[in-house]
Amino acid sequence: MTQITYDDFKLLDLRLAVVKQAEPIEGADRLLKLTLDVGKTADGGLGERVVVSGIKSAYTVESLLGKKVIYLANLAPRRLRGVMSEGMILAASDDDLIALLTVDESIKAGAQVG
Repeated sequence: MTQITYDDFKLLDLRLAVVKQAEPIEGADRLLKLTLDVGKTADGGLGERVVVSGIKSAYTVESLLGKKVIYLANLAPRRLRGVMSEGMILAASDDDLIALLTVDESIKAGAQVG
């Protein structure tokens, strides 16, 4: 396990996001395209972001709608199966099981995590 410093951790922009839309990606067995409400920052940034996530085996499109997830906002964008993914949602996995890190409380989208 590689250790990081607290200063390294502070570089991560983790936020609460709400899944507004979810759809399968044609030809992809594991991937879903998620549209997230990631809230607004003081300078008017963020808003909605698209993320591609390998959670199709664990979640239906319908079960994701409205789910509050933890979103890594400052991950460099990357094109996956033709879709530009603008960050990452956090999940835990154990063999074939996948579980999203979620929040049940009424915290607003865009709230800082950490």
